[in-house]
Amino acid sequence: MNPYTPQTGLVIIGRNEGRRLKACLRSVHQRSQAAVYVDSDSNDGSSLIAESLGFRVVELDPHKGPMNAARARNAGFHTLQRLLPNLEYIQFIDGDCVLDSNWISTAEQWLATHPGTAAVCGRRRERSAKRSLYTKLCDIEWNAPVGTIKSFGGDVLIRAKAFAQSGGYNETFPSGEEPDLALRLRKTGVTLERLSADMTTHDAGINGFHTWARRMIRGGYGAGLVFDYWRHKVPLADVPFGFLTRSTLLWTDGWLIGALTMILVGGSLAGFRGVLFGLSAALAIWIAQALRSARHLRGSIPAMDAFLYGIFTMLGKWPLRIGYALHRWDAWNSRTHRNLHYKP
Repeated sequence: MNPYTPQTGLVIIGRNEGRRLKACLRSVHQRSQAAVYVDSDSNDGSSLIAESLGFRVVELDPHKGPMNAARARNAGFHTLQRLLPNLEYIQFIDGDCVLDSNWISTAEQWLATHPGTAAVCGRRRERSAKRSLYTKLCDIEWNAPVGTIKSFGGDVLIRAKAFAQSGGYNETFPSGEEPDLALRLRKTGVTLERLSADMTTHDAGINGFHTWARRMIRGGYGAGLVFDYWRHKVPLADVPFGFLTRSTLLWTDGWLIGALTMILVGGSLAGFRGVLFGLSAALAIWIAQALRSARHLRGSIPAMDAFLYGIFTMLGKWPLRIGYALHRWDAWNSRTHRNLHYKP
């Protein structure tokens, strides 16, 4: 049975994905006539790869707008509207992901029987999750709870009508554009769902600390940007990245101020021993929070993996804080938002 319908179009976006893009396109090749590949100024021949496999290619002009995922997805959607007059659903997929062969039929069936749902996503898995610590961390990150959700990621199936009425992705956001769109959709009264079905297999290509840290800096920049955009417009509980931003500031600025205070007070009261006591107390609080971050994973993954995830959740606060600081600096100086890439 063909899992696709003529009413569903696909938008694949990419920038210098190379072999990852080839795997992505092959996973949806049977639907290539209802799919668009949007390229963001690649220099590795990505557009030629897509054309050779029979896909319609849209190349973004770097001189006519920002080069980001939001603009690429919008451009793909507008192209699909011209190609498919009866377009009902759009499957967005990042070029470093492979689509599960059963996903679209599963998602279509859900939307067909749940008219109040505007978008659905499923389980994203990390390819070669055991290849490195960082791919393992990504796989744990993707394993989010199923059910009604507030936000989705880059891979999602959305009703075309709802997407058009929402205005699409905000092209001024270099990252963090998905939670922004999700909030605007929810404000119209619809729901978003995460299903237990497999959706995509992702290839992060993160094999070292430097690349991981750059990814976190990019995330902090986008989170801060979207948080500041919405924080005075909707209730705090609905602000995208609200918890992440507050937690980042608490466990960087707040923790550092607390640690210095304990060290200074300890030193003034008991000299060097007091300094050691203050430092030890600060580190103990930090480790306790890392264990707390890992607690919700207890039983679902090996204990050591949960512990490492907790540790890196806390370590990640610092590059997130750098990203947020870069955003605030750009906002203070009225600069154009930067598009921070963590891949070459």
